[in-house]
Formats: sequence, structure tokens, C-alpha cells
Amino acid sequence: MNLAVVLVSPKTPGNVGAAARAMLNMGASDLRIVAPRCDYLDSQALAMAVHAADLLRGARVFPTLREALSDRDLSVGTSARLRADLPAPRHPALVRPLVRQAAAPALVFGPEETGLINSDLEQCQVTVRIPTGDYASLNLSQAVLLVCYEFLQGQDEPPPISRKTATREEMEAMYGHLQETMHLIGYTDAVRARHTLRLWRALLDRGLMSSAESRLFRGFLRQVRWKVEDAAARGTTAARSGAADAAPAHED
Repeated sequence: MNLAVVLVSPKTPGNVGAAARAMLNMGASDLRIVAPRCDYLDSQALAMAVHAADLLRGARVFPTLREALSDRDLSVGTSARLRADLPAPRHPALVRPLVRQAAAPALVFGPEETGLINSDLEQCQVTVRIPTGDYASLNLSQAVLLVCYEFLQGQDEPPPISRKTATREEMEAMYGHLQETMHLIGYTDAVRARHTLRLWRALLDRGLMSSAESRLFRGFLRQVRWKVEDAAARGTTAARSGAADAAPAHED
């Protein structure tokens, strides 16, 4: 499986090296690091990586999570707690069929102190939580080992790949387009836009759109813009009405 493991802003070199070793143990080889706060190739990292030193040296570094996920068609975030407006985390074993069906999945871990923040989890279609005892704090490499095991070595037959879903970059571009359109037609305003877009993300990500379907949806959005601007040019209506007056009661 072409599973990428993405570490967001790791702080400790030893944790990065140990995470690389955990990946090698479970058969993953694509390590991606977003905005590291340490030298992930220092002596401590290489010592903790042991035989995974080559995997660690081959890691790719990205300035943002969006760029790290741009070629992925499924992104799985990790979280130990519930977040407002975001889908509840699921057991990794329940997500395994979805991951194995994907052509290019990614597994995303946050910084050691805080985990992934909400804006990171918004870019993931599904979130998993590792079940633990009362003390739920896991070392980064432990978390990488456990979830990679569930996705790569768990005991069930992977389902056949039936379709190729859109990459995260295609989906993020679509969501940016959707947000512009919502503002254009007064569907939401600057205060409520983020909450509204989270609800739309949850709805549309569940559909696992293909590239063609994301383009179809953006074609619809372009037609909405054309219609509004054409009507404004004809003087039949304003290009954009006030969101406070026009926004429907859709945000509970």
C-alpha cells in the first residue's frame, strides 16, 4: 500500500527517528515532515531510527500540511479528543477498509505537545483515536506504530480498489471555490464562514468524490457566479446581498 505518514511540526529528533523505525516495522516507507522544529537528521534521530536510517534520510519536508497532502486521495488524522464541528474520531480498525481502498492514503500526526489542531483536522476526511486506558497520552512513535499496524498488518483482506478519488489538493481547491461562492450569494458571512464550511466538508468528504466529480461541482459553482454577475449586469439584482439578510437558517 502506498501509505504516507505525515508528521506535523515534530519537536524532538528522537521521536522522528523512532517514528521512522515504527514505519519500517510495519512496512511503510513514505515519511513526510511538515515544518519541523528540530534537525530530524541529527545523531539522536539516526540512533533511534536504527535500520530505518535510510527511510529517515529519504523523508520529504513541506512548509504546510496542504502541500504534504496535495497528491493524497485520503487523509486520516489522529486525535485523542472530540472537537467541536468535526466528526468524532473512530477506531483505526473501522477505518482500515477505507484506507485499503484508497490509492494514495495519508496518515497524519500532530506535534508532541498538542496533537493536530482543528485547522489540520479540517484537511482530513476521517479521524482516528487509538483506544487506551485512562492515561491516553502516547509517544509519537507509539502512535505511528499502532495505527500503521492497523492499516498495514491488520488481519483482513483488503477490498479491491473500485475507484480513484480526488486528491486533497483538488478537494481543497474545490472548498476554496465553494467558500467564495457562499460569500458571493450571501449564503454565509465572515463570522460564520468557517463553521459553515466545516459542515460542507463533512458532507462532501463522505462522498469520496472522484477528480471528475470535483470538477463537475466546480463547474456548477462557476455557473452560479456567471448567473449572479450576469443578473447584476442586467440590473435585475445585486451581485451580492447582505449575508445577515440572506443567509438561511442552516447553522444550528
